[in-house]
Amino acid sequence: MTKISRRELLFSTGTAAGAALLPFSTSAAPKSPKFEFSLNMSTIMGQKLGFIKELEIASAAGYKHCEIWVPTLEAYLKSGGTLVEAKKRINDLGINIQNAIGFAQWIVDDEATRKQGVEQMKREMGMLAELGCFRTAAPPMGATKEAGLDLRRAAERYRTILDVGTSTGVTPQLEMWGHSKNLNRVADVLFVAAEAGQANAKLLLDVFHIYKGESSIDCLHLVGENSIDVFHVNDYVTTIKPTSITDGDRIYAGDGEAPIKEIIKRLKPSDKPVILSLELFNKELWAQDPLKVAKTGLEKMKSLI
Repeated sequence: MTKISRRELLFSTGTAAGAALLPFSTSAAPKSPKFEFSLNMSTIMGQKLGFIKELEIASAAGYKHCEIWVPTLEAYLKSGGTLVEAKKRINDLGINIQNAIGFAQWIVDDEATRKQGVEQMKREMGMLAELGCFRTAAPPMGATKEAGLDLRRAAERYRTILDVGTSTGVTPQLEMWGHSKNLNRVADVLFVAAEAGQANAKLLLDVFHIYKGESSIDCLHLVGENSIDVFHVNDYVTTIKPTSITDGDRIYAGDGEAPIKEIIKRLKPSDKPVILSLELFNKELWAQDPLKVAKTGLEKMKSLI
């Protein structure tokens, strides 16, 4: 019998057609990370523009995305504005509200306060859904001053608001606060989100809070591909140590010493891009023209990515 090669055998059985589709080398170009840019309204909140004007500034500065603050939205509604009118203006501006910043005490040990916090989350999520905003921050509000929060209980409480998110269509993103006595490190929020055991769990991380809470950026590879939708970007100088630095010390991305490029490299966007959102609380910038501040912030973020 004539001897035939393995390759000839593959072709004769039709297997080669399938084998040809297999990656014979690892030289294929890697998928490029996807990032888009957003303005967190904290960056221009010191100018006290009001809800609609903040949206207009973000749009005029060239942002396609923004993060709003729930207290600013509520002030707009109390002054006579409506969600319908706001939604129309948002659509006219062509800007997407990617996230909202709220401060419900959903995580605290006190049961009565916690129930009020969950009800607040429900109410806020309902408003946000009407507005077309389908994410909200879930920081450890009320559990910041005293250490010792049981992280397993925190996970149960996060699961509760994740269930609210499922019913409203608005996802609560577990936010890490570096200044808090609880949930101040990447390891903490990773545990709580995983222990919650829900597919819609998400993390909300921040360049500043990674430094403030003294987490290593080398742990970020453990943050899963689908774990982050929004990531807060800012900068700082290391002459101000983590124990002393405050929110007001945040500066434009690229103007300080934060390892922003290395941090961004460790983020792993899925098919949807990660939204990089500029979040500052700098009083010097609050004293400047808000449109100039917003434009400058966008230019500096783009120069880094």
